[in-house]
Amino acid sequence: MADESVREGEDLEVEARPKGGASGKKIVLFFILPLLLIIGGGAGAYFTGLLDSLLGKEEVQEEVVAEEEIPANGPAVFYDVPELLVNLSSSGNKNHFLKITISLELAVATDVPAVEAVMPRIVDNFQVYLRELRIEDLSGSAGIQRLREELLLRVNAAAAPVKIKDVLFQEMLVQ
Repeated sequence: MADESVREGEDLEVEARPKGGASGKKIVLFFILPLLLIIGGGAGAYFTGLLDSLLGKEEVQEEVVAEEEIPANGPAVFYDVPELLVNLSSSGNKNHFLKITISLELAVATDVPAVEAVMPRIVDNFQVYLRELRIEDLSGSAGIQRLREELLLRVNAAAAPVKIKDVLFQEMLVQ
């Protein structure tokens, strides 16, 4: 009853909404939400590759793959680097040596003369890098893999137009 007495004393204002107008919730529900779903679905289809056949990208990718496979079908060509013996970097009085024999896997057999022509540069790049290594850098399979990747980067830089596919270790002795 106390509520009724308070209501009698107050002036109540009532807003009249025009009929037929779209409220904010209806606009979001019927226009913006479906638009976002369509844009999101289209972006997802584009990035997953479902639209590639419609956009003509599939043909371009097949041509690139076909060009990359041609050199790989030939027999493997290996070139032996002369044996390297380097003094490893050490902090103490004890010297550590690395004796390593490496083979290079070439992409094409016709690249052998080009590799022979730049072999002094390749050996120099290897020597400079190997002399800076510490014995801890060569420990474990992760260390050997890092060594392989670094030597591959250096040999590809030294024999610039020639593509070296891999660096293979024939012998590695740390003393």
